Amino acid sequence: MSLKTRLASDEILVAPGVYDALTAALAAQAGFEALYLSGAAVAYTRLGRPDIGLTSVSEMTDTMALIRDRVDIPVIIDADTGFGNALNAQRTMRLYERAGANALQVEDQTYPKRCGHLAEKSIIPTTEMVGKIAAMADARASDETLIIARTDAVAVEGFEAAIDRAEAYVEAGADALFIEALRSVDEMRTVTERFKDRVPLLVNMVEGGATPIQNAAFLNDLGFSIVIFPGGIVRALAHTAESYYQSLKDTGSNRAFADRMFDFSGLNDRLGTDEMLALGKHYESGGRN
Repeated sequence: MSLKTRLASDEILVAPGVYDALTAALAAQAGFEALYLSGAAVAYTRLGRPDIGLTSVSEMTDTMALIRDRVDIPVIIDADTGFGNALNAQRTMRLYERAGANALQVEDQTYPKRCGHLAEKSIIPTTEMVGKIAAMADARASDETLIIARTDAVAVEGFEAAIDRAEAYVEAGADALFIEALRSVDEMRTVTERFKDRVPLLVNMVEGGATPIQNAAFLNDLGFSIVIFPGGIVRALAHTAESYYQSLKDTGSNRAFADRMFDFSGLNDRLGTDEMLALGKHYESGGRN
């Protein structure tokens, strides 16, 4: 089922954040229908840096291609600001689409951007963002590749201004809408009451961020179509990694941590090692059934 078709459903789509092929494979094995390739998560893991616009379009494209080589479920990818002006946004569309992305989320921050839940953001004029949406629509090879327009105006210009920008982005042809960093359930409800019958709505759950954390069932009842948990996997793994390294330093062995990690066989089971080796033998013998 295509992402576009899935979003026509009345049931909310839960898209966990991933940052590489391993996390994508584990999320797919858990039964999720779609994934969210988070620019923040790539910055945290590949660069070891905060989400302040340091990640490049090439790094994101390379990561997307590796994920697509590993899993076949839809991937929503963070396109940040399109990495520049409308022409940069067009190039981002072409690169991401060729790498296997199913939807691009593009935002109206200035470049370089920063995490939507950090302070002191700045945003481009509405007309400039409308032009980026149009440019990306012109550049995409397939109408099945969706453009998710995000506005960060709530923290910069206020809630009403964010609503006005969202209206302009829908009018410009955005396939889905994302108003970032909503500050209360009341604001979330206002957004869904205004837009849910017109365009799919995405909401972002960031642990410790500006938006109150809710579960998928509650967000579904409000009228959201997609919920992403973009950086949760990195926060979970960083917490575990910190404990693991300290345990190894303190004890000189992994024995004390064994109940909190896969052994060699356990990890290979999840990677599908035996199946891949058997497939290799099959092709070495001529590839015939």
